[in-house]
Amino acid sequence: MQALTRPTTDTPYAPPIDWKVLSPSYDPWDPIRSLQRFGRHELTSVELTVTHLCNMRCEHCAVGDSLTTSEAPHLPLDLLFRRLDEVEHLETISMTGGEPTFRMETVRDIMLPVLKYARARGIRTQLNSNVTLDFERYELIAPYLDVMHISFNYTQAEDFHQVGFARTGRNVRPETTSKLYERMIDNSQRLAKGGLFVSAESMINYRTHDKIADIHRLIIEMGCRRHEVHPMYPSSFASGLPAISREQMFQAVTTLLDIRDPEVWMLFGTLPFFACSENEEERSLVRRLKEETNVTVRNDPDGRNRVNVNLFSGDVYVTDFASVPSFGNIRSEKLDDIFAKWRVHPMQQAVNCHCPSAGCCGPNLLVSDMYYRDVDFTQRRAFP
Repeated sequence: MQALTRPTTDTPYAPPIDWKVLSPSYDPWDPIRSLQRFGRHELTSVELTVTHLCNMRCEHCAVGDSLTTSEAPHLPLDLLFRRLDEVEHLETISMTGGEPTFRMETVRDIMLPVLKYARARGIRTQLNSNVTLDFERYELIAPYLDVMHISFNYTQAEDFHQVGFARTGRNVRPETTSKLYERMIDNSQRLAKGGLFVSAESMINYRTHDKIADIHRLIIEMGCRRHEVHPMYPSSFASGLPAISREQMFQAVTTLLDIRDPEVWMLFGTLPFFACSENEEERSLVRRLKEETNVTVRNDPDGRNRVNVNLFSGDVYVTDFASVPSFGNIRSEKLDDIFAKWRVHPMQQAVNCHCPSAGCCGPNLLVSDMYYRDVDFTQRRAFP
Protein backbone atom coordinates (compact mmCIF):
# COMPACT_ATOMS: atom_id res chain seq x y z
CA MET A 1 0.00 0.00 0.00
CA GLN A 2 1.24 3.51 -0.74
CA ALA A 3 0.71 6.92 0.82
CA LEU A 4 -1.43 9.19 -1.31
CA THR A 5 -1.46 12.97 -1.52
CA ARG A 6 -5.05 13.96 -2.09
CA PRO A 7 -6.20 16.43 -4.75
CA THR A 8 -7.71 19.77 -3.79
CA THR A 9 -11.37 20.27 -2.92
CA ASP A 10 -11.82 22.10 -6.26
CA THR A 11 -10.89 18.92 -8.12
CA PRO A 12 -12.16 16.07 -5.91
CA TYR A 13 -11.96 13.53 -8.77
CA ALA A 14 -8.35 14.23 -9.75
CA PRO A 15 -5.77 11.49 -9.05
CA PRO A 16 -3.29 11.91 -6.21
CA ILE A 17 -1.11 14.91 -7.07
CA ASP A 18 2.10 12.89 -6.80
CA TRP A 19 0.98 10.39 -9.45
CA LYS A 20 2.38 10.51 -12.96
CA VAL A 21 0.00 12.32 -15.30
CA LEU A 22 -1.63 10.29 -18.07
CA SER A 23 -0.47 11.81 -21.35
CA PRO A 24 0.69 10.96 -24.88
CA SER A 25 4.08 10.12 -23.38
CA TYR A 26 2.59 7.97 -20.60
CA ASP A 27 -0.16 5.57 -21.66
CA PRO A 28 0.13 2.49 -19.39
CA TRP A 29 -2.48 0.61 -21.45
CA ASP A 30 -0.25 0.49 -24.55
CA PRO A 31 1.47 -2.93 -24.84
CA ILE A 32 4.53 -1.38 -26.50
CA ARG A 33 5.71 -0.27 -23.04
CA SER A 34 5.93 -3.77 -21.56
CA LEU A 35 7.27 -5.19 -24.83
CA GLN A 36 10.12 -2.67 -24.80
CA ARG A 37 10.76 -3.28 -21.10
CA PHE A 38 10.67 -7.09 -21.02
CA GLY A 39 11.45 -8.05 -24.60
CA ARG A 40 8.15 -9.90 -24.96
CA HIS A 41 4.49 -9.31 -24.20
CA GLU A 42 3.72 -9.56 -20.49
CA LEU A 43 0.41 -9.32 -18.68
CA THR A 44 0.23 -5.76 -17.32
CA SER A 45 -3.48 -5.05 -17.78
CA VAL A 46 -6.65 -6.86 -16.70
CA GLU A 47 -10.13 -6.01 -17.92
CA LEU A 48 -13.12 -7.09 -15.82
CA THR A 49 -16.60 -7.71 -17.20
CA VAL A 50 -18.71 -6.68 -14.21
CA THR A 51 -22.19 -6.78 -15.76
CA HIS A 52 -24.22 -8.01 -18.72
CA LEU A 53 -26.97 -5.45 -18.12
CA CYS A 54 -27.37 -2.19 -20.02
CA ASN A 55 -29.96 0.57 -20.43
CA MET A 56 -28.97 0.98 -24.09
CA ARG A 57 -28.64 -1.26 -27.14
CA CYS A 58 -26.18 0.50 -29.43
CA GLU A 59 -26.13 -0.84 -32.96
CA HIS A 60 -22.32 -1.00 -33.00
CA CYS A 61 -22.00 -2.66 -29.57
CA ALA A 62 -19.26 -5.28 -29.58
CA VAL A 63 -20.88 -7.25 -26.74
CA GLY A 64 -24.53 -6.80 -27.65
CA ASP A 65 -25.14 -10.53 -28.06
CA SER A 66 -24.10 -11.16 -24.45
CA LEU A 67 -26.41 -8.56 -22.86
CA THR A 68 -29.11 -9.94 -20.59
CA THR A 69 -32.08 -8.79 -18.50
CA SER A 70 -31.02 -10.51 -15.27
CA GLU A 71 -27.71 -11.02 -13.52
CA ALA A 72 -26.00 -14.08 -12.01
CA PRO A 73 -24.02 -13.73 -8.76
CA HIS A 74 -20.49 -12.35 -9.00
CA LEU A 75 -17.48 -14.38 -7.97
CA PRO A 76 -16.14 -13.61 -4.49
CA LEU A 77 -13.95 -10.52 -4.50
CA ASP A 78 -11.35 -12.20 -2.33
CA LEU A 79 -10.74 -14.66 -5.18
CA LEU A 80 -10.36 -11.79 -7.65
CA PHE A 81 -8.01 -9.84 -5.39
CA ARG A 82 -5.89 -12.93 -4.80
CA ARG A 83 -5.54 -13.44 -8.55
CA LEU A 84 -4.71 -9.77 -9.12
CA ASP A 85 -2.12 -9.91 -6.32
CA GLU A 86 -0.41 -12.75 -8.21
CA VAL A 87 0.06 -10.76 -11.46
CA GLU A 88 3.72 -9.84 -11.36
CA HIS A 89 3.64 -6.74 -13.56
CA LEU A 90 0.07 -5.43 -13.13
CA GLU A 91 -0.28 -1.73 -14.06
CA THR A 92 -3.89 -1.17 -15.12
CA ILE A 93 -7.39 -2.46 -14.43
CA SER A 94 -10.39 -1.67 -16.64
CA MET A 95 -14.06 -2.40 -15.94
CA THR A 96 -16.63 -2.91 -18.64
CA GLY A 97 -20.05 -4.43 -19.33
CA GLY A 98 -22.88 -3.85 -20.40
CA GLU A 99 -23.23 -0.65 -18.49
CA PRO A 100 -21.19 -1.19 -15.30
CA THR A 101 -23.19 1.39 -13.33
CA PHE A 102 -26.60 -0.01 -14.31
CA ARG A 103 -27.20 -1.50 -10.83
CA MET A 104 -26.25 0.47 -7.73
CA GLU A 105 -25.36 -2.84 -6.06
CA THR A 106 -22.66 -3.42 -8.69
CA VAL A 107 -21.30 0.08 -8.15
CA ARG A 108 -21.22 -0.26 -4.37
CA ASP A 109 -20.32 -3.93 -3.90
CA ILE A 110 -18.02 -4.63 -6.87
CA MET A 111 -16.68 -1.52 -8.57
CA LEU A 112 -15.94 0.58 -5.51
CA PRO A 113 -13.92 -2.15 -3.73
CA VAL A 114 -11.99 -2.88 -6.96
CA LEU A 115 -11.19 0.81 -7.45
CA LYS A 116 -10.08 1.22 -3.85
CA TYR A 117 -7.91 -1.88 -4.17
CA ALA A 118 -6.28 -0.48 -7.31
CA ARG A 119 -5.75 2.99 -5.84
CA ALA A 120 -4.07 1.49 -2.76
CA ARG A 121 -1.71 -0.51 -5.00
CA GLY A 122 -0.88 2.37 -7.35
CA ILE A 123 -2.66 0.67 -10.28
CA ARG A 124 -4.35 2.91 -12.87
CA THR A 125 -8.03 2.28 -13.61
CA GLN A 126 -10.56 2.88 -16.37
CA LEU A 127 -14.33 2.53 -16.45
CA ASN A 128 -16.21 2.05 -19.74
CA SER A 129 -19.59 3.73 -19.22
CA ASN A 130 -22.30 5.58 -21.12
CA VAL A 131 -22.71 8.01 -18.14
CA THR A 132 -26.44 8.40 -18.84
CA LEU A 133 -27.63 7.50 -15.33
CA ASP A 134 -27.98 9.63 -12.19
CA PHE A 135 -24.81 11.48 -11.23
CA GLU A 136 -24.73 10.08 -7.69
CA ARG A 137 -23.41 6.69 -8.80
CA TYR A 138 -20.55 8.28 -10.77
CA GLU A 139 -19.84 10.66 -7.91
CA LEU A 140 -19.39 7.66 -5.61
CA ILE A 141 -16.59 6.07 -7.65
CA ALA A 142 -15.00 9.12 -9.32
CA PRO A 143 -12.54 9.89 -6.47
CA TYR A 144 -10.88 6.48 -7.00
CA LEU A 145 -11.02 6.32 -10.81
CA ASP A 146 -8.31 7.39 -13.28
CA VAL A 147 -10.17 7.36 -16.63
CA MET A 148 -13.88 7.65 -17.36
CA HIS A 149 -14.12 6.22 -20.86
CA ILE A 150 -17.35 7.04 -22.69
CA SER A 151 -18.63 6.19 -26.15
CA PHE A 152 -19.64 9.27 -28.14
CA ASN A 153 -20.72 9.04 -31.78
CA TYR A 154 -23.30 11.79 -32.01
CA THR A 155 -23.88 15.35 -33.18
CA GLN A 156 -27.35 15.70 -31.69
CA ALA A 157 -29.97 13.90 -29.62
CA GLU A 158 -31.49 12.39 -32.76
CA ASP A 159 -28.22 10.59 -33.54
CA PHE A 160 -28.12 9.28 -29.99
CA HIS A 161 -31.64 7.91 -30.34
CA GLN A 162 -30.94 6.20 -33.68
CA VAL A 163 -27.58 4.70 -32.69
CA GLY A 164 -28.03 3.97 -29.00
CA PHE A 165 -31.45 2.32 -29.07
CA ALA A 166 -31.46 0.66 -32.48
CA ARG A 167 -31.53 -2.87 -31.08
CA THR A 168 -33.88 -2.57 -28.10
CA GLY A 169 -36.67 -4.61 -29.69
CA ARG A 170 -39.22 -2.07 -28.49
CA ASN A 171 -40.26 1.50 -29.18
CA VAL A 172 -38.25 3.97 -27.11
CA ARG A 173 -39.61 7.51 -27.23
CA PRO A 174 -37.25 10.22 -28.55
CA GLU A 175 -38.27 12.41 -25.61
CA THR A 176 -36.90 9.77 -23.24
CA THR A 177 -33.61 9.30 -25.05
CA SER A 178 -33.16 13.05 -25.44
CA LYS A 179 -33.11 13.40 -21.65
CA LEU A 180 -30.47 10.65 -21.42
CA TYR A 181 -28.40 12.43 -24.07
CA GLU A 182 -28.51 15.68 -22.13
CA ARG A 183 -27.65 13.87 -18.89
CA MET A 184 -24.68 12.15 -20.55
CA ILE A 185 -23.25 15.50 -21.62
CA ASP A 186 -23.95 17.10 -18.24
CA ASN A 187 -22.41 14.19 -16.32
CA SER A 188 -19.31 14.27 -18.51
CA GLN A 189 -18.88 18.00 -17.97
CA ARG A 190 -19.33 17.69 -14.19
CA LEU A 191 -16.83 14.86 -13.92
CA ALA A 192 -14.30 16.69 -16.07
CA LYS A 193 -14.74 19.90 -14.08
CA GLY A 194 -14.13 17.88 -10.92
CA GLY A 195 -10.73 16.81 -12.22
CA LEU A 196 -11.50 13.37 -13.61
CA PHE A 197 -9.79 12.38 -16.87
CA VAL A 198 -12.73 11.90 -19.26
CA SER A 199 -11.90 10.18 -22.55
CA ALA A 200 -14.53 9.98 -25.29
CA GLU A 201 -14.26 7.24 -27.90
CA SER A 202 -15.75 7.60 -31.37
CA MET A 203 -16.15 4.87 -33.95
CA ILE A 204 -15.36 5.67 -37.57
CA ASN A 205 -18.26 3.96 -39.32
CA TYR A 206 -20.94 4.49 -41.92
CA ARG A 207 -22.78 6.99 -39.69
CA THR A 208 -19.84 9.00 -38.39
CA HIS A 209 -17.09 9.10 -41.02
CA ASP A 210 -18.39 12.32 -42.59
CA LYS A 211 -19.47 13.89 -39.26
CA ILE A 212 -16.30 13.21 -37.30
CA ALA A 213 -15.24 16.89 -37.19
CA ASP A 214 -18.54 17.93 -35.58
CA ILE A 215 -18.31 15.03 -33.12
CA HIS A 216 -14.80 16.15 -32.16
CA ARG A 217 -15.98 19.71 -31.43
CA LEU A 218 -18.77 18.45 -29.16
CA ILE A 219 -16.32 16.23 -27.28
CA ILE A 220 -14.12 19.27 -26.64
CA GLU A 221 -17.14 21.21 -25.35
CA MET A 222 -17.84 18.34 -22.92
CA GLY A 223 -14.46 18.93 -21.29
CA CYS A 224 -12.90 15.65 -22.40
CA ARG A 225 -9.12 15.47 -22.06
CA ARG A 226 -8.81 12.86 -24.78
CA HIS A 227 -10.61 11.91 -27.98
CA GLU A 228 -10.12 8.24 -28.75
CA VAL A 229 -10.90 7.12 -32.29
CA HIS A 230 -11.26 3.59 -33.69
CA PRO A 231 -12.56 2.31 -37.01
CA MET A 232 -15.59 0.06 -36.56
CA TYR A 233 -15.05 -3.49 -37.74
CA PRO A 234 -18.27 -5.47 -38.32
CA SER A 235 -18.14 -8.19 -35.69
CA SER A 236 -20.46 -9.93 -33.25
CA PHE A 237 -23.55 -7.79 -32.56
CA ALA A 238 -22.49 -5.29 -35.25
CA SER A 239 -21.68 -7.84 -37.95
CA GLY A 240 -24.62 -6.79 -40.12
CA LEU A 241 -23.75 -3.09 -40.27
CA PRO A 242 -22.39 -1.59 -43.50
CA ALA A 243 -18.59 -1.40 -43.63
CA ILE A 244 -16.94 1.74 -44.95
CA SER A 245 -14.01 1.61 -47.32
CA ARG A 246 -10.39 2.11 -46.32
CA GLU A 247 -10.45 5.31 -48.37
CA GLN A 248 -13.35 6.69 -46.29
CA MET A 249 -11.52 5.62 -43.13
CA PHE A 250 -8.35 7.30 -44.39
CA GLN A 251 -10.23 10.53 -45.12
CA ALA A 252 -11.90 10.59 -41.70
CA VAL A 253 -8.54 10.26 -39.95
CA THR A 254 -7.04 12.99 -42.17
CA THR A 255 -9.99 15.29 -41.45
CA LEU A 256 -9.54 14.85 -37.72
CA LEU A 257 -5.87 15.69 -37.94
CA ASP A 258 -6.70 18.82 -39.95
CA ILE A 259 -9.41 20.23 -37.64
CA ARG A 260 -8.56 18.86 -34.19
CA ASP A 261 -7.95 20.94 -31.09
CA PRO A 262 -4.17 20.57 -30.66
CA GLU A 263 -4.47 20.96 -26.88
CA VAL A 264 -6.49 17.76 -26.57
CA TRP A 265 -4.88 14.33 -26.73
CA MET A 266 -6.02 12.49 -29.85
CA LEU A 267 -5.59 8.74 -29.51
CA PHE A 268 -6.13 6.46 -32.51
CA GLY A 269 -6.40 2.71 -32.22
CA THR A 270 -6.85 -0.41 -34.38
CA LEU A 271 -6.08 1.52 -37.57
CA PRO A 272 -5.45 -0.64 -40.66
CA PHE A 273 -2.56 1.59 -41.77
CA PHE A 274 1.03 0.59 -41.04
CA ALA A 275 4.58 1.82 -41.59
CA CYS A 276 5.25 -1.39 -43.52
CA SER A 277 2.45 -0.70 -46.00
CA GLU A 278 3.27 -0.82 -49.70
CA ASN A 279 0.92 2.15 -50.17
CA GLU A 280 2.85 5.44 -50.00
CA GLU A 281 -0.23 7.46 -49.01
CA GLU A 282 -0.84 5.18 -46.05
CA ARG A 283 2.80 5.42 -45.01
CA SER A 284 2.57 9.21 -45.22
CA LEU A 285 -0.44 9.15 -42.91
CA VAL A 286 1.42 6.92 -40.46
CA ARG A 287 4.34 9.37 -40.47
CA ARG A 288 2.00 12.30 -39.88
CA LEU A 289 0.33 10.52 -36.97
CA LYS A 290 3.75 9.96 -35.43
CA GLU A 291 4.91 13.55 -35.90
CA GLU A 292 1.79 15.43 -34.76
CA THR A 293 1.80 16.93 -31.26
CA ASN A 294 -0.60 15.32 -28.78
CA VAL A 295 -1.45 12.50 -31.21
CA THR A 296 -0.75 8.83 -30.50
CA VAL A 297 -1.58 5.52 -32.11
CA ARG A 298 -2.12 2.98 -29.37
CA ASN A 299 -1.20 -0.62 -30.07
CA ASP A 300 -4.15 -2.84 -29.23
CA PRO A 301 -3.72 -4.23 -25.69
CA ASP A 302 -6.20 -7.09 -26.12
CA GLY A 303 -4.30 -10.36 -26.09
CA ARG A 304 -0.97 -8.55 -25.98
CA ASN A 305 -0.70 -7.17 -22.46
CA ARG A 306 -4.35 -7.50 -21.45
CA VAL A 307 -6.90 -10.24 -20.86
CA ASN A 308 -10.59 -10.03 -20.03
CA VAL A 309 -11.98 -11.77 -16.95
CA ASN A 310 -15.68 -12.55 -16.70
CA LEU A 311 -16.54 -11.84 -13.06
CA PHE A 312 -19.48 -14.26 -13.12
CA SER A 313 -17.92 -17.40 -14.58
CA GLY A 314 -14.24 -16.66 -13.95
CA ASP A 315 -13.46 -17.41 -17.61
CA VAL A 316 -10.55 -15.56 -19.19
CA TYR A 317 -10.69 -14.29 -22.78
CA VAL A 318 -8.55 -12.37 -25.24
CA THR A 319 -11.18 -9.59 -25.19
CA ASP A 320 -14.72 -9.15 -23.91
CA PHE A 321 -16.06 -9.66 -27.46
CA ALA A 322 -13.64 -12.13 -29.03
CA SER A 323 -14.82 -15.22 -30.84
CA VAL A 324 -11.76 -16.98 -29.39
CA PRO A 325 -12.99 -19.36 -26.66
CA SER A 326 -11.92 -18.94 -23.05
CA PHE A 327 -8.37 -20.19 -22.48
CA GLY A 328 -8.46 -20.38 -18.68
CA ASN A 329 -10.42 -19.70 -15.50
CA ILE A 330 -9.36 -17.80 -12.39
CA ARG A 331 -11.13 -20.31 -10.14
CA SER A 332 -8.27 -22.74 -10.68
CA GLU A 333 -5.44 -20.85 -12.43
CA LYS A 334 -3.22 -17.84 -11.96
CA LEU A 335 -3.64 -15.07 -14.52
CA ASP A 336 0.06 -15.05 -15.42
CA ASP A 337 -0.14 -18.79 -16.11
CA ILE A 338 -3.24 -18.34 -18.27
CA PHE A 339 -1.56 -15.55 -20.20
CA ALA A 340 1.51 -17.72 -20.77
CA LYS A 341 -0.74 -20.25 -22.52
CA TRP A 342 -2.19 -17.57 -24.78
CA ARG A 343 1.27 -16.22 -25.61
CA VAL A 344 2.11 -19.47 -27.45
CA HIS A 345 -1.36 -19.89 -28.98
CA PRO A 346 -1.26 -20.13 -32.83
CA MET A 347 -3.68 -17.20 -33.19
CA GLN A 348 -1.44 -15.00 -31.08
CA GLN A 349 1.68 -16.12 -32.92
CA ALA A 350 0.10 -15.21 -36.26
CA VAL A 351 0.03 -11.50 -35.33
CA ASN A 352 2.95 -11.50 -32.91
CA CYS A 353 5.12 -9.00 -34.75
CA HIS A 354 7.04 -5.99 -33.49
CA CYS A 355 8.74 -3.28 -35.49
CA PRO A 356 10.92 -1.23 -33.09
CA SER A 357 11.57 1.58 -35.58
CA ALA A 358 7.83 2.20 -35.94
CA GLY A 359 6.89 1.45 -32.32
CA CYS A 360 4.30 -0.93 -33.77
CA CYS A 361 2.95 -4.31 -32.64
CA GLY A 362 1.13 -4.96 -35.91
CA PRO A 363 -2.58 -5.57 -36.51
CA ASN A 364 -4.94 -7.08 -33.99
CA LEU A 365 -6.97 -10.16 -34.91
CA LEU A 366 -9.94 -8.18 -36.30
CA VAL A 367 -7.79 -5.98 -38.56
CA SER A 368 -5.74 -8.93 -39.73
CA ASP A 369 -8.85 -10.95 -40.57
CA MET A 370 -10.55 -8.10 -42.43
CA TYR A 371 -7.68 -6.67 -44.45
CA TYR A 372 -4.62 -8.89 -44.21
CA ARG A 373 -5.65 -12.54 -44.29
CA ASP A 374 -2.82 -13.51 -46.63
CA VAL A 375 -0.14 -11.26 -45.10
CA ASP A 376 2.51 -12.49 -42.69
CA PHE A 377 3.35 -9.40 -40.64
CA THR A 378 6.18 -11.20 -38.89
CA GLN A 379 8.05 -10.99 -42.22
CA ARG A 380 7.38 -7.31 -42.86
CA ARG A 381 9.39 -4.28 -41.77
CA ALA A 382 8.72 -0.56 -41.74
CA PHE A 383 9.92 1.34 -44.79
CA PRO A 384 12.77 3.73 -43.95
